[in-house]
Amino acid sequence: MTPAQKSRPLEVFSGDLRALETDLLVVPVFEGEISEHEQWSHAIGGELARAGESKEFTGKLYEIFVTPIADRVYQARRLAALGVGPAADFNTDRARRAAAALGLEGRRRKIARIGFVARGRFESPEVLQAVAEGLTLAEFDGASYKTVNHEPFEAQGVAIVVQEVSAAVGAAVGRGRVLGECSNLARQLANEPANRLTPSMFAERAAALARDGGLLSEVLDDRRLAALGMGLLLGVGQGSIEPPRLVALRYEPAGAPAHPVLGLVGKGITFDTGGISIKPAEGMDRMKDDMAGGAAVIGAMCAIARLKAPIKVVGVVPIAENMPSGRAFRPGDVLTSASGKTVEVLNTDAEGRLVLGDGLWYARQQMGATHLVDIATLTSSVVRALGKITSGLYGTPPSWVEIVRGVAERAGDRCWPMPLFEEYRDQLKSEIADMVNIGGLPAGSITAALFLKEFTGDLPWAHIDIAGTAWNEEARPYLPKGATGVGVRTLAELAFTSSSWPG
Repeated sequence: MTPAQKSRPLEVFSGDLRALETDLLVVPVFEGEISEHEQWSHAIGGELARAGESKEFTGKLYEIFVTPIADRVYQARRLAALGVGPAADFNTDRARRAAAALGLEGRRRKIARIGFVARGRFESPEVLQAVAEGLTLAEFDGASYKTVNHEPFEAQGVAIVVQEVSAAVGAAVGRGRVLGECSNLARQLANEPANRLTPSMFAERAAALARDGGLLSEVLDDRRLAALGMGLLLGVGQGSIEPPRLVALRYEPAGAPAHPVLGLVGKGITFDTGGISIKPAEGMDRMKDDMAGGAAVIGAMCAIARLKAPIKVVGVVPIAENMPSGRAFRPGDVLTSASGKTVEVLNTDAEGRLVLGDGLWYARQQMGATHLVDIATLTSSVVRALGKITSGLYGTPPSWVEIVRGVAERAGDRCWPMPLFEEYRDQLKSEIADMVNIGGLPAGSITAALFLKEFTGDLPWAHIDIAGTAWNEEARPYLPKGATGVGVRTLAELAFTSSSWPG
């Protein structure tokens, strides 16, 4: 969502289903429980029962069966049975993904109006929020630069149909709508080509979004960065004609306590060639998404402001373009961070941890963060360890890591805690500086996290490595290929859990 766009609320409908003017009524069906929906038999001429008997539709997760509504007492033209899998496996994430699958199918069929019937286990506020998120996530269109063979489609109206409209129901649907829209915002940013989102352009977009969303913002140019001694960020960006930037966002609600202050730090590498340690050509085009962590922080900060979190939150996005040139930093160089720590560069493709090091210092020292979370497309090692459906989670103390993990689980952002045993730190020893920027192939994602830990000042800190989850390479029923917006919902929801935080 750009600053010029207005949020379109999801309608919440209560009353006689026959009176709902929509093109498609959607009924969730658990696997093996088709007979529980006999009330629709007359309206659709027994088609759902026949589909169940023939196994055309069984209720398996993401199955969709569409049939006309013959009874003209209904204003709706068609009914869709949406498979949500076995009842025993049902949770909010399945509700979110099933709703997204339905929304994507509705877009594919160009269905203008949809009414999602929330009954039974779909009536809780948590599930209603997840449904609203899923329906909203399905609205994202990543083909923004296509001029032929693409017809953008936007539904005219989407309603969630409940038994009774209450304040809790309205709040849950509204919250889900905001989180979905802000996730789509992050996807939109991560989807941008690098020539359309240079460091200065990214900073300008972030500042505009902040102004539109009621956040305070500041953009630090390369002269300000130099004055602060941010040698890691400047070192990464010095090979590009596009100078680096740092975006600082503040959310300060009236009456908020002085502490805690949540600090969110996101990697903002708008394109990563690897620098002098250049990457292979195959797949390098994907490196436009190396700022997905920064996009997640921006999306989360917008959501936090719209949802009116009760605490102060700051967001920091260090932005650079990692390019090879006669001015680029080299393997063997020593860079000095804003914290004063010196880093021997062994590999210029390990640049994300460098910019995050200065970003974490800035959140802590200049913005007063008391609890830190950073998020980044940081290492290929995490992909080898966890694949592309789970993000790596690291940090200290364990109680803070567990809080972040629990919030991520509820938000639908799967994370898996990884160890940070002190022996791994030996891999970062340098002969001439305080540390090296890469610890070799063994435990590569862990040593990268331990590098970041050096800049956290012993604050509660968590690091989320989204290298495998920021981009979906194969279309799934609930998620098309492209940017995923991972982390936005987790970071935003975390701002509402401060009563349980350590420290």
